[in-house]
Amino acid sequence: MATIYLEKIAKILRVPKKTLDDLEIELEQATGKVGVLERIFFENEELAGEKLKALGVSHDASALEVYDALISKVEADDLELLYIIGHKKLRGQKASQAVVDFVKKIHPPGRGYFIKKEKAKQLLIAEPPKKIIVALGYKNVGQLIEKEDLLEIYSALRFLEDPQWQNKVFFKQYETLRPDDFEERPMELRALSEKWVKAAQKFVQKKHHNVSHLKELGVIFVLPIFLGISGETLRLLSLLLHYLHEVRWYSENFRRFAQDEKTFAANLISNLRGDVLEKRLPEVALEVRQPRFLVIQRYLAKDDANDWRLFEPHINPEALHWWRAIDDLMKIKIRGLEFWEGMGWVGDFFKTEAGPETLVSFDLVDTVMSLVKRKELAKYLYHQQEALWNKIFIEYFGLAELEKKSKNYIIRGWFEV
Repeated sequence: MATIYLEKIAKILRVPKKTLDDLEIELEQATGKVGVLERIFFENEELAGEKLKALGVSHDASALEVYDALISKVEADDLELLYIIGHKKLRGQKASQAVVDFVKKIHPPGRGYFIKKEKAKQLLIAEPPKKIIVALGYKNVGQLIEKEDLLEIYSALRFLEDPQWQNKVFFKQYETLRPDDFEERPMELRALSEKWVKAAQKFVQKKHHNVSHLKELGVIFVLPIFLGISGETLRLLSLLLHYLHEVRWYSENFRRFAQDEKTFAANLISNLRGDVLEKRLPEVALEVRQPRFLVIQRYLAKDDANDWRLFEPHINPEALHWWRAIDDLMKIKIRGLEFWEGMGWVGDFFKTEAGPETLVSFDLVDTVMSLVKRKELAKYLYHQQEALWNKIFIEYFGLAELEKKSKNYIIRGWFEV
C-alpha cells in the first residue's frame, strides 16, 4: 500500500509518480500532516464504490457500462428538471426566461464591481460594432445605443462580432480603463430577446450551449435558443450557477486591482484573458525546496490536453466555481440529485474492449458535457482532474487558503507554501 495510493492518484492526474512522491514529502514537511494522499485514495475508492452500487453496476463492469450508467443518471435528472422548471412546453425567450427565473430563486445575483454603463457606451461609440449594427438594421452606432439595451449589445459582441476584431480592436480600449471607470452595481442574469436568435444560431451550434457572460460588465446572458439535446437543461442550469460564482470572484479581483491605478488596466486585462504562467520555473533541490503550486485560472485541457502546466502541482479557481455551482444545485429538491454531491474530484479506471483500462469521471459537469456532445463521441475528464488537484491542496491547507492563494497569486501565476 506504500506506493499503490500514489500510483493510482498519479495515474488519474496523468503525472509521473515521482511528481507526487516529491510533492507529498514537501507537503508533509510544510504542514506536519501525514497520510493525506493515502486518505484521498481511500475516499476516492469508497465514493466510486458507493456510486457504482447506487447505479447497479459491478466493480468489474467495463468503462462503457459505467459511462452509460452515469449518462442515464444525468438524463433522468435532466428530465426531472424539465418538469420542475416548467419550460418543457415553452419555446424561445419564454423557455430561456423560465430557466433564468428558476436560477435566481436558487442563487439571487449579488452586487459587483463593473464598468460604468456610461463608459461602456463611450467604448461602443469609439469602436462601433459594425456587424451588430447591420444585423439589427441600424444606420450607425448612435441609433443602436439609443434603441437597444446596452448590456444586450455587449452580449452580442460575444456571438456576432469577429473574435479577432474584438480582441485586437474593441477590447484593446480596455488598456485605458481606470478605477474611476468602474462602479458598484447589481450583477445581471438575463434572457436575451428573440431579436438575437438568427444572429446567434452559429454560436450556439458551435458551442453546444446558449449561455455566456461578460465579467467586466457583470452580465450573464441566455440566448433564446434550445437545441433539443438530452441533458441541455441540466447543463444550462449548471453553467448559469457557475458563471454567478465566477463573475463574483473576478469582480472581487477587479476591486482589489483598483487599489493601484498604475497596474489596474494590465491586471484587469490579464484576468479577462485568463493568463497563466508562460515559462517553467527553475528546478530547486528537493532538500531546500518548498511546495510550489501554479495558479491556472482556465481549463487548459480544452485547448491542449498535454499542456505542460497540467502536469505541475497546481490549483484551479474554475474548479472552485464548479464545486460551488454543484453545491447550489443540491438546493433543488429532486430525488436522487444528491448522487452528484461531492463527486467532482472522483474518478476510477475500468477495462475497455481493447484491453487497457481507461479513466471514467464521476463528476456531474464532465458527464453532462459528454452527454450533450455524445454524437461527437466526446468524453470529458478535465473537470474531475482539476477538481482533484484542488482537493489535494484543500486537504493540506483548507478551502479558505485555496481561495486566498488563487486570488493573491493569479497575476504572478505561482506561489510557494
